[in-house]
Amino acid sequence: MTSRTTPLSRLRWTFTDGLTLVGRELARLRQEPGQIVAALAFPIIMVVLFGYVLGSAIQVPGGGDYREFLMPGLFAMVTFTAVQGVMGRMAADASQGVMDRFRSMPMARLAVPFGHTGADLLIGMLLLAAMVTTGLLVGWQPHHGLLPTAEAFTLIMLLRYALSWVGVYLGLAVKDERSAAQLAPLFLPITMLSNAFVPTDGMPAWLRFIADWNPISALTAATRQLFGNPGAPYADVAWPLTHPAATVLLWSAALLVVFIPLSLRAYMRRGR
Repeated sequence: MTSRTTPLSRLRWTFTDGLTLVGRELARLRQEPGQIVAALAFPIIMVVLFGYVLGSAIQVPGGGDYREFLMPGLFAMVTFTAVQGVMGRMAADASQGVMDRFRSMPMARLAVPFGHTGADLLIGMLLLAAMVTTGLLVGWQPHHGLLPTAEAFTLIMLLRYALSWVGVYLGLAVKDERSAAQLAPLFLPITMLSNAFVPTDGMPAWLRFIADWNPISALTAATRQLFGNPGAPYADVAWPLTHPAATVLLWSAALLVVFIPLSLRAYMRRGR
């Protein structure tokens, strides 16, 4: 027991147990193939709906193909699904007594939320790969080379990881899985109220202010710039869109600083 008393040993213990729980979450997905099929079908549905059905009526600022304008927005939209996914799984484990069983085992208590967020990061990579494959099939591609493309995907996964901690906290705050499911549709307006699908310059001033400061808008603008896709913001837009990469980093840091302590505190209180 003394080997687990130092901060370094406790961190190693938490990391090892967290990896075990990542494997548990992935194994649970293998037992529910319907969720995987639905998640992989989502990119195709979104590209067809917005790229082909609605895209013909939308003008891209400065010209260009709408599907190339659209894909960074869809990458950002899929990133936000981390909140719903982690929230639902955390609420299910809490309401079904799974967390109580974990607490009775000789494992690091904080490994549970770290395991959920780590598993979601891997799930997010799978969804992003499906979305990228779909985009390539419909004509989207990055134009600025390997390094900017890697930077864009790194920003996407960083914000997804930060948002997953929002999901951890909300999943512990709600009473059960049903409450989490009822809360999930409220997140859709957050992704829609952005520059992901249409430019924000046609919105009323008050609505445009909200959209411009939405982290989804910053992520969309940053990836459009890094990929070299149409729709890069002009100089007269709000600060988050003229410095989108920095804004994504600031949003990610702020979410992690706020929601990791809140989530860990909520997890410890939930077991009392």
